[in-house]
Amino acid sequence: MKDRLTVVVVEEDRDRAIGIVDALKETGECDVFVIGNYIGLARKIAAQAPDIVLIDIDNPTRDMMEELTLASGPLERPVAMFVSGAAGGFAQTAIEAGVSAYVVDGLSPERIKPIMDTAIARFSMVRQMRTELAETRRALEERKVIDRAKGLLMKAKGINEDAAYALLRKTAMDQGRRVADVAEALVTASRLLG
Repeated sequence: MKDRLTVVVVEEDRDRAIGIVDALKETGECDVFVIGNYIGLARKIAAQAPDIVLIDIDNPTRDMMEELTLASGPLERPVAMFVSGAAGGFAQTAIEAGVSAYVVDGLSPERIKPIMDTAIARFSMVRQMRTELAETRRALEERKVIDRAKGLLMKAKGINEDAAYALLRKTAMDQGRRVADVAEALVTASRLLG
């Protein structure tokens, strides 16, 4: 994250919003924007492109959670949600929607900074895991295509697995392409011809 954060505070109560903004400004590390109602929340958050979103709400609703999920906001940035009570089991729903921190008993100014830091750290960790998972899935899919292409070459040319891979690799180098791309083209051509 950068040195100066852009923070969006979602708070309907004007006096509470002012208290939160004042607490954030005391840190001297934030540019703060307040959203005063939940209608069109996803669009409003996206328009500000914040580094973190703080949502203070007495009792979250399913509509609000759907709005958050639709926005993919929690997947793009850390979101800390502060609720005043147990909120009827919404913690699980909030976490599934991608909320980085779900804090019961509301938002108190002295807790804002440590909770923001925790939400940012957790978001970064989860984002890294998602990236690694996506890369692993992509590599696995590429490996499957390469194995399929090797099988096609082995059958068509009567060669062993090492020779099939060497042929794929040489073709990729000659064409300035990746082995996975050459393998994908071979598998696609095989489907069209066979």
